[in-house]
Amino acid sequence: MKKILLLASALLILNSCVVSTATKVVKGAVNVSYKAVKGTVKGISWAVSKAKGKIDEDRLDGTWKVVGVYKGSFEDFSKDQIPESSFTSDCADGSFDQIIFKTKKSRFKPVHCSSDKEDWIKYSMEFGKNPVTKEKENYIEYNSNNYISVIDINNKTMVLEGNLMPKLAFSGAKLYLLEKVK
Repeated sequence: MKKILLLASALLILNSCVVSTATKVVKGAVNVSYKAVKGTVKGISWAVSKAKGKIDEDRLDGTWKVVGVYKGSFEDFSKDQIPESSFTSDCADGSFDQIIFKTKKSRFKPVHCSSDKEDWIKYSMEFGKNPVTKEKENYIEYNSNNYISVIDINNKTMVLEGNLMPKLAFSGAKLYLLEKVK
């Protein structure tokens, strides 16, 4: 009888630990899904959440096509019920706006409608307190007082916040979704 009672109490304790752990896992999954904003822009699926640590600068390297532009900040975007607000390129010939990063030379070039007439801009990528947002994050500083926040980047997409393309900034565009071309 003592063995059955001991076994039953051990089973009860073990069961409560499993339920407690499962509850913590579910709460953690809810928190992660709340902070990531998901959607589709021009056929590209993405999930955006702020990077939690330093991003390797080499991940920026290459040509990035501007797929979507959101008129507002990342905070506005994360609270928006329909964040799929996208921008239609005004490029008539099927070309697109793009950004070319050459990380070995620490320079980038925002290109309107795929023309190569733009100038290269020197930059430095930092991880720390962004002077504009006052938050600890990855950011790019260029022309001594201009800052672009690097929200997130993977091998297919990148999300940047700031005055990246002056021609779009006048319309209130601040958040850019980019897709890697090459």
